[in-house]
Amino acid sequence: MKNLKICVYAICKNESKFIKRWLESIKDADYVCVLDTGSTDNSIELLKDANVILGEKTFEKFRFDEARNESLKLVPKDTDVYICLDIDEVMLPGWRKAIEKVWQDDTTRLRYIYNWSLDEYNNPKVSFYQDKIHGKDYIWVNPVHEILKYLGDNENYVQSDELIIDHYPDQTKSRSSYLPLLELAVSEDPENDRNMHYLGREYMYYGKWEESIATLKRHLNMKNATWSDERCASMRFIARDYKNLGDIISARVWLEAAIKEAPHLRDPLVELALLYYDQGDWQNVIRYCKAAQKIPINCKTYINEVFSFDETIDDILSLAYYNIGNIPKAIEHANNALAINPNNERIQNNLRIMQERSQ
Repeated sequence: MKNLKICVYAICKNESKFIKRWLESIKDADYVCVLDTGSTDNSIELLKDANVILGEKTFEKFRFDEARNESLKLVPKDTDVYICLDIDEVMLPGWRKAIEKVWQDDTTRLRYIYNWSLDEYNNPKVSFYQDKIHGKDYIWVNPVHEILKYLGDNENYVQSDELIIDHYPDQTKSRSSYLPLLELAVSEDPENDRNMHYLGREYMYYGKWEESIATLKRHLNMKNATWSDERCASMRFIARDYKNLGDIISARVWLEAAIKEAPHLRDPLVELALLYYDQGDWQNVIRYCKAAQKIPINCKTYINEVFSFDETIDDILSLAYYNIGNIPKAIEHANNALAINPNNERIQNNLRIMQERSQ
């Protein structure tokens, strides 16, 4: 569908090092709107120079949904397609044609490929479908990990695998605001299973193992917590908590439960293999790695773990085979690992040692 009015909108705070790249990637948009929430660098000057539609507002108590809803108010009324694109993200060339190809009169939302993490050569490490491109009648909800809520009657998705957005996160930015915002989100909506999962995960990130276990178990006991991928992730995170508490038996039990919960995912199998690797149980490392490799499909959800489809499986397989004395297999899997990550010096060194031993 052509003749669409397309607007890219964003919130901004101290994003000066990303703005030029961001603007270049969206030069085909009809409108660009940015709400600055208190930049102290030269972000505002750069945005003014680019003639974007600019708003400024500081929040006494910042929350992402309120900021995004304020940015939505800047969007011109004749806009057909709204693209929420953070300034550390980049739309790959051809994005406008991809939208025009799939967008119909009754479309309300578009699902696309989102490369959340890329390696040093710009190859995707973690990819999943995202859906922050939408039509009219949407608002943002949740203080953090905010999502779009449709105010109309019939939400109608389309999907494009030709529309790709890359994410280049600012590693210097703190996520310290996430925990209190997630605690707020759960207090506001205690029946929201996704927020409960996120809160349990955040406690894990903070090393609050007991709080994480309790919260993730609450998530699993919620009636509306039915998505097996997310339930599997909660179980894996509980296992990590127990591992960090020194309870390896409980960690293993929870990983085995995670495998049963989502047998279509590699993640719990690889995580259990890694647990056995730490214990030097080489036969079980081989067993669970081989089971993981029988699952060829990478389900494109935010749950994806990098270690499930990078060189990790072949790397620990090579070491397991080496430790049980099967040098040809060790060499085979070391080569497989290097085919995925050819610049890994540790694996290169391992391979040299294995080859020397084979002679």
